[in-house]
Amino acid sequence: MSEQLQTFLDIATEAALAGGGVLLSYWGKLEDIQEKGSPGNLVTEADKGAEAAIVEIIQRHLPDHGILTEESGELGDTSSKYLWAIDPLDGTTNYAHKLPICACSVALLIDGVSQVGVVFNPFTNELFRAAKGQGATLNRQPIEVSQTTSLERSLLVTGFAYDRRETPDNNYAEFGYMGLLSQGIRRLGSAALDLCFVACGRFDGYWERGLSPWDLAAGVIIVEEAGGKVTAYDKSPLQIKSGRLLASNTKLHDRLSEALLNTPPLSSWPSKEGTDQS
Repeated sequence: MSEQLQTFLDIATEAALAGGGVLLSYWGKLEDIQEKGSPGNLVTEADKGAEAAIVEIIQRHLPDHGILTEESGELGDTSSKYLWAIDPLDGTTNYAHKLPICACSVALLIDGVSQVGVVFNPFTNELFRAAKGQGATLNRQPIEVSQTTSLERSLLVTGFAYDRRETPDNNYAEFGYMGLLSQGIRRLGSAALDLCFVACGRFDGYWERGLSPWDLAAGVIIVEEAGGKVTAYDKSPLQIKSGRLLASNTKLHDRLSEALLNTPPLSSWPSKEGTDQS
C-alpha cells in the first residue's frame, strides 16, 4: 500500500472508531429524536456527537481536505482533490429503536472515486476496512465476496429510500420481483453494512436507490477490494452522486442487472381481487 493511502486509512480508522465510541455512549439514552425532511428520516444527538468527533480528527490531521457529512453538509474546500464522505450513524432509525444494526462510515474520495473506506459497527465490534489496490478486511483479517453463481440460490439485500411514499420509483416492484427469483431478500436498514456484508460473503448481491454519497462511499471500495463489483443498475460505471447502485460477487452481476432492468411495474402484478381463490 502506498504510504499516503496507508496514512489516510489509519486516519479513517481512528475517526470511525471515535465515532463508534460516541454511539456507544448514547445507546439507550437518547433524549432528542427529530425528523428532517422526509418522514422517517431521523437525526439524534448521537448522530451529531459522532459526526463532531469524526470531523475533528480529520480536520486535525488533514486540514486542507474537504469534508461532506450527512448532518453538517459541506465543510472546507469540497472542490478539493481529496473529499471525505462521512455518515456518522448509518442506520439512525435502527439506532433509535435500539436495534444494533448501524455503523459509522468514513470514506475518502480522490478525484471523485472512493479510494479508502472504513465502516465500524461498535455494537458487534466489526471493523471493515479497505484501500485501493490492497484488499479488504474485517477486524484486520482478509475478506472476499461469495462464490454463489445461481440467482435462485442467492441471498440478496436492499433498502427503501425516505421518499418512497412520494415516488413510484420506490423499489417495491424490484423487491417483490427479486424475491421471486432468489432464495431470499433481507432489508437491514444500513446501506454501509449491506455493502460490507456483500464484501464478506454474507450476501450475494445488493441494490438500492435514493442513497447519498456518504451512505455508500466507504462500502463501495470495501466491496471492490473484496473482489466484488459495483455499478449502476445497467452495469455502466457507478456515478456516486446518482444514489443508485448494484453490488454483487461479480458472478451474479449480469443476471441481477437484467432482473432490475426488466422488473414488471407494480401495476401489472395480479391484484388480490383478480386472483382465483378457489
